[in-house]
Amino acid sequence: MRIKVRKELIDGILAYSKDIHPREIILLLRGKAGNDIEVNELVIPPGATHGLGFSGFQPYMLPFDLSILGVLHSHPSGSSSPSVHDLNHPYGKITMIATYPYRSIDDITIFGKGGEKLRFEVVS
Repeated sequence: MRIKVRKELIDGILAYSKDIHPREIILLLRGKAGNDIEVNELVIPPGATHGLGFSGFQPYMLPFDLSILGVLHSHPSGSSSPSVHDLNHPYGKITMIATYPYRSIDDITIFGKGGEKLRFEVVS
């Protein structure tokens, strides 16, 4: 399985993470899933909470949408590893984590539902 993420989304994730820091961000990842996963859009979930050391949203407020592939949140601590909460409460197929200092693609990591680190490529 290949994961493709549009470059402008990476740029937006890094900029938004910097703007909200030291609070965590949370966004939904929208796109297409088949043999490959293509992340094409970011969505601010309804009722999103951006706090110090946490972020969240109310999944029951979301409409039924099969194009939601997963969730993105930031780790202002700089840790790129998923937390116990991240591992126990996955939403969708993938979890993307943006880590401080939010400078480049090297500060973004993607994990599968089982917590395994997944490779991804940036596309235009």
